[in-house]
Amino acid sequence: MLLVDDHPVVRTGLRALISTLPQIEVVAEASDGESAVREAVLLRPDVALMDVRMAGVDGVEATRRLRTAAPETRVLMMTMYDDDETVFTAMRAGARGYLLKGAQQEEIHSAVLAVAAGQAVFGPSVAGRLLDLMTSSPAPAAPAPFPRLTDRERTVLDLLAAGRPTASIATQLHLSPKTVSNHLTGIFAKLEVADRAAAIVVAREQGLGRS
Repeated sequence: MLLVDDHPVVRTGLRALISTLPQIEVVAEASDGESAVREAVLLRPDVALMDVRMAGVDGVEATRRLRTAAPETRVLMMTMYDDDETVFTAMRAGARGYLLKGAQQEEIHSAVLAVAAGQAVFGPSVAGRLLDLMTSSPAPAAPAPFPRLTDRERTVLDLLAAGRPTASIATQLHLSPKTVSNHLTGIFAKLEVADRAAAIVVAREQGLGRS
């Protein structure tokens, strides 16, 4: 694991805490986003535990850069900021998890292991607001959202935002699962998101997935 925080005391405390957890080893520390990317490229850790707000290159921008420079390093945000804009910006940048500072030791342990295994993890308060976003009444949708998408891609994204798995989308659209996966890859690239969870959030913000 790579620890990234601009406060030395915080890094020291996290290292001490994490050193007691099984299956997790801290291989390096960084005090800003630029050095975090450099360490990740050099050491290729499975997880970067990343602060959001830092001087210079912040955690969100570092996460964007890691998607290209070290895509195998998954980012778990850990910060005191839990406002919607910060959470969703971090997700769109490619963060695979979001915990608030002050999380319990067991919560940090399980979150790190889950993110290392490729899962998406969010603390209780963040997860609650994501659920509210998924179930709230839609805002008036702008005409023809995501103009960069083809009609077929927009349909696939709409079904994805509605919670449909790849096989179900393929069946409804009379396509092969491989073709749907190819469409999703193109959608993620055009929307500049890292995965399905981030694409769903972006789509929901534009009113998709609610039919």
